[in-house]
Amino acid sequence: MTNNILIEDQYKRTSLFEKENVNYLVHVLKRFNTVPKMNNINIITSNSDPNIFKIIPNKSIIIGSSYLKKPVLALVYLRYGIEWQLWHKALINKKEDSVLCDISAYKVTRIFYELLPKEDKEKLESLDYFLINLIKKDEDISAESLLQFKELQELHDLKNTSKVFKDSWKPIVDNLAKPTEYLLMDGGDLRLNIDEVALLNKYGCRPFPRPDAFTFASSTATSVSNFAFDKTDKVRRIVIKNSLKNGFKSSTIEFSESLKNRLKKIFKLNNESQIIFSPSGTDSSLQIAGITQIITDKEIVHVLVAADETGSGVPAALKGCHFENTTALNFPSKKGDKIEGFRDIELNKVTLRDEKGELKSSTQIDHEVFTAISKANDSGKHVVLHVMDQSKLGYQSPSEKMIEDLDTLENLSIQIVVDSAQVRLDPKDIQNYLHKGYIVSITGSKYFTGPPYSGALILPDSVSKSIQGIKSTLPEGLTKYYNHSDWPTSWHCSKDLCEGFNYGSYMRWNAAIVEMERYFMTPVLYRNMGIEMFCNFVEESIDEATFLKPLYGNETNTNSYKSKEFGIRNMRTIFPFFILKENKVLSVDKVKKLYVLLNSDLSNHYKDSSLEIIRLAAQKCHIGQAVNVKYGNDIQSAILRISLGARIISESWVNRDISLFFRNIETQMSQVTVIIKKIELILSNPELLE
Repeated sequence: MTNNILIEDQYKRTSLFEKENVNYLVHVLKRFNTVPKMNNINIITSNSDPNIFKIIPNKSIIIGSSYLKKPVLALVYLRYGIEWQLWHKALINKKEDSVLCDISAYKVTRIFYELLPKEDKEKLESLDYFLINLIKKDEDISAESLLQFKELQELHDLKNTSKVFKDSWKPIVDNLAKPTEYLLMDGGDLRLNIDEVALLNKYGCRPFPRPDAFTFASSTATSVSNFAFDKTDKVRRIVIKNSLKNGFKSSTIEFSESLKNRLKKIFKLNNESQIIFSPSGTDSSLQIAGITQIITDKEIVHVLVAADETGSGVPAALKGCHFENTTALNFPSKKGDKIEGFRDIELNKVTLRDEKGELKSSTQIDHEVFTAISKANDSGKHVVLHVMDQSKLGYQSPSEKMIEDLDTLENLSIQIVVDSAQVRLDPKDIQNYLHKGYIVSITGSKYFTGPPYSGALILPDSVSKSIQGIKSTLPEGLTKYYNHSDWPTSWHCSKDLCEGFNYGSYMRWNAAIVEMERYFMTPVLYRNMGIEMFCNFVEESIDEATFLKPLYGNETNTNSYKSKEFGIRNMRTIFPFFILKENKVLSVDKVKKLYVLLNSDLSNHYKDSSLEIIRLAAQKCHIGQAVNVKYGNDIQSAILRISLGARIISESWVNRDISLFFRNIETQMSQVTVIIKKIELILSNPELLE
């Protein structure tokens, strides 16, 4: 048909491309980036039949020009068509089973619609189109009911020989008929939900790429990169195809094990080390609490170092209590209540700061930790020492010497757990901890900038073998938190956990592992030079800004380490700072407000300003969220953080060219300058903080 044109080749001066519409069209096309990228599927626009929408299986999608005049409508229909093609490519019996494509495409598109911003949904309210009307009913229509809608078949004209929804399809549809951006926030808790205006979660990021923001928030959480999103979206398609061919359960177990094996390869771990996935770092702490309940009959004492700089839910988790009002498996819970099956434990918190807010010395912290362990040992209790490496403000504690001094205590029953949620470590650091018999807790969502939440425990062979022989089972209440598939298959203790699979956790880990793999592809010389270059610049920039007060002073860590080798754990990569207005520190509320303003487009407040100021105000800047810290001895304030993330290095090495690498680092350094300038701009307009 001569009037059919590939959509990328269509750009006529119609009303769609008028000046007032272009910005909105760009907004819609940005979201189109989350739609699966299908090879050999052409999207063709039709001018001769402006009202057509037709799926040509394995070939193309034809969309009439009238749809394109309503960009959000076109976006929803194309999302349906591409998802249909995705499932059709995965089918073995393509014609007979095409009803699965109808069902899956509808379910994915319905979720896609729910994740649209409010302003986009409003543009669809008055439209009368079959697919939109079906979605707007806001009903989770069952697969069996969807079989009755002949209008879905008319979108592709394949006459299904089968009207049966196969039992083998149900777990595949339930787990994988979801957009990748939804999977990246699924199987966590309510903190991952995004608002319907800015599409941001509690951490100021979103489950799909946000390339328009300057992002240095790796101490908290980061929006997924385009690179990791595309790789994870591709993995979803592969798992769908494998599940239809080989069965859902076996394909999922294979996928989960491949993720663990890739992690072992990245950190150069031996095969005997065990990895347990969890939805978040706090869930990893609950796993430790559960394991401890069954490995000893003694009374238990958890000594939590840097209790004031770990996750807010960690103390509750270690005590065997619910830390949110819903679990990662979506069971309701009451925050603070004891989880069924846990016996009482003692929690000893050792903070990095004293009551006045001053950082304690390494010697003082070591003394507090050693005293707490010594007292517990004298009482015949089992101790779990939670070592911090590194905290949310970049500290490590206690010292290696103090840990060595524990050997002087007789009959000490202890397990050391390293809280390395930030994973500001090199592989040799993790190997060293495991060699000593320590359990290491990591996430993929901090330094390595994977989506929040993705937690994991890495257990050395010695610990895994001791647990493998235990015939007791984990506390009963953990069946509402974890799936059996995430735990080592050789362990008896986890056999009563749920039989399901947490695909949200798997997909977040896949995105994180993708970031880890490309980070370590950067040659170590350039990687380390880039780290020093960027971190030195951030430190100098904060020092030079008269309205910023660095928290870290002249120290780098709360203790010094024996190793003189260059390593990321021996460098400060998190830069916390107070914000001053007329030499007075901002209150907690104003710091939190400024954090939100930084991450927003403020250009509407500067319409009469110069173009340079308007652009500065419009730039979204995402940095580490506020942490309450006392300023001086008595003023309660909060700090924000600019942090090095792995993506700064890996995305600078994308061309694999030395000169471009350092120029790319400099480009990201210039973004730090913009962030500091925007802070100053906000401070110059105090009404914004009211």
